[in-house]
Amino acid sequence: MTNSEAYLLTHDVGTTGNKTCLYRLGAGRLELVDSALVEYPLYTLPNGGAEQHADDWWRAVCEATRAVLRNAGVPPASIAGMAFCAQMQGFVPVGRDGQVLRPAMSYMDNRAAAQIEKYLYTGLIRIGQWNAVKMLRWLALTGGAAASVKDPLWKYLWLRENEPETFAAMSSWLDVKDALILRATGEVTMGYDSVHATFLFDTRPGKLGWHAGLCRTFDVDIRHLPRVIHATDVAGRLTPQAAAELGLVAGLPVLGGGGDLSLISVGAGCFDVNDAHIYIGTSGWVVATVDRRMTDIDGMVASILGAIPGRYNYISEQETAGRCLQWVRDHLALDEIGVYLNAQPSGDKQQEQRSLYALLNQAVAETEPGAGGVLFTPWLHGNRSPFEDPLARGMFFNIGLETGKRQLIRAVLEGVAYNLRWMLETVEKKIPRRETVRFVGGGAQSPVWAQILADVTGRTIEVVENAQHVGTIGAAIVCAVGLGLLDSFQEARPLIGVQATYTPLPQYRALYDRNFAVYRRLYASNRKLFRQLNQR
Repeated sequence: MTNSEAYLLTHDVGTTGNKTCLYRLGAGRLELVDSALVEYPLYTLPNGGAEQHADDWWRAVCEATRAVLRNAGVPPASIAGMAFCAQMQGFVPVGRDGQVLRPAMSYMDNRAAAQIEKYLYTGLIRIGQWNAVKMLRWLALTGGAAASVKDPLWKYLWLRENEPETFAAMSSWLDVKDALILRATGEVTMGYDSVHATFLFDTRPGKLGWHAGLCRTFDVDIRHLPRVIHATDVAGRLTPQAAAELGLVAGLPVLGGGGDLSLISVGAGCFDVNDAHIYIGTSGWVVATVDRRMTDIDGMVASILGAIPGRYNYISEQETAGRCLQWVRDHLALDEIGVYLNAQPSGDKQQEQRSLYALLNQAVAETEPGAGGVLFTPWLHGNRSPFEDPLARGMFFNIGLETGKRQLIRAVLEGVAYNLRWMLETVEKKIPRRETVRFVGGGAQSPVWAQILADVTGRTIEVVENAQHVGTIGAAIVCAVGLGLLDSFQEARPLIGVQATYTPLPQYRALYDRNFAVYRRLYASNRKLFRQLNQR
């Protein structure tokens, strides 16, 4: 590690807003100097679409960057490098002039049902509902498959069939982070993690590259697929226009960065094989760091290339986790615990979020574990793992006359934890059982949720320092390694500390085991009813 001090600027472009963080690296420490959050909308459409505007992302990045520089009083010329951490599995079509051609299709977009059915649900020989020949070839070449209707491959094909004029104007297919790098530098690139998630990339050792045969199989024009770079590569340098909009210096190196999942794994300190973490943000997941490709078709779990060379992230993903807490805020908490009524909005979004967690902590802590026998399923926008079903929905189960709103609120937090336990146990079919799991993301700011997670899973839960900023921490580490400020990712380990540790309370084990057993049966019992109500 270099002894010189350096400032690193990182952006966490999530589903509901961008968080910009400025870090100071030096003397064996990575210190958060300042941060700013700027929100933007997510548009959900009646046909299952979920879209955002790339201009909204960029505006949020610019506003947050200027706020951080102003508050910190750090000269722009002092910043050594910049990187993006962003939501993954988006689809951003870009024209030859570098302009985004239409609203970006979010990872939540599920309107491509006809496309996945056409290409994957046909054939005489099947593995489950999937074409066996295509599935086996996919697994051999990529180590996974685009088995979810929300995967970006199907968005690409949806665009071709539904918006042919836009498709004809497209020059490149990008993910969210890559679209922002293009806006900042003028360079068309895609990171290895996003590339892997297209399932058009040969991930066999020694074979890394776009696979022409897979592109032909799925009618993808290989010319739409960009140059591939590592997380630690310099993707390009800030253009004068981008620098002026951001308030930075032209020529600033922009590192490859990564998707949120990849960089959160780094920021959680999961560097060694079989290290695991749980993330609760808008979405949620369980991820283990592994050294080879892994796939569990039944559990809808797969590995993708990570930010650390030679490492993969073995992922079980939940579509809505922290988003369920937002639903609680908007539809249950307002008149029960006075969120936004007991205090005037301050204009500081991060402070308002902290106040929300404090109020919910108090309400949930005052409610008996088990939520009076009420169970909640957190599938508010479908689910990905350990089962994939875009038609699944949330529900409260076992409400009685004595059920109060506080029990419903606690049931939501417990329901997310039940799903995460199911996902963790699915991941552990391929790796050794983890007795200690790290917990990161906005949900990790809640001590009550951390304890619920320990009690429900039966594991020791470690909450890392600055858990809500862990994606930007990963981006800062990527910057430091790429710029030579750190010699390796392993050298970053001492920079990531544990803030709190939660151990399972034995008196609640039988209760949560019983409730979890019922929870696991709720989807199978209601799958056909979800389809009957939600099939378009």
